[in-house]
Amino acid sequence: MATKKYTVTLPEELAEEIRAEVGSGGFSRYVAQAIERQRERDHLHEFVGWWEGEHGEVTDAELAAAEAERLSLQRQHAERKARSVPQRKAG
Repeated sequence: MATKKYTVTLPEELAEEIRAEVGSGGFSRYVAQAIERQRERDHLHEFVGWWEGEHGEVTDAELAAAEAERLSLQRQHAERKARSVPQRKAG
């Protein structure tokens, strides 16, 4: 992907905290990934607005069911990942 240099203004303290965490070489990548994540959130928010316009608001019960399913899938993934890691032999 082609890149182009832009000038942006950020709060100095925030920028320096990020630079300290990712190093000077990772700063642009970090900012680009943050922008991509925000765009994904914006698109999801737009989709949810459309969905609710078509089907009515998402209820608390539906949100709770979706969260329970997400947590279940997350647990299944963690369990499978743990099983796939070779166990160390006690020496």
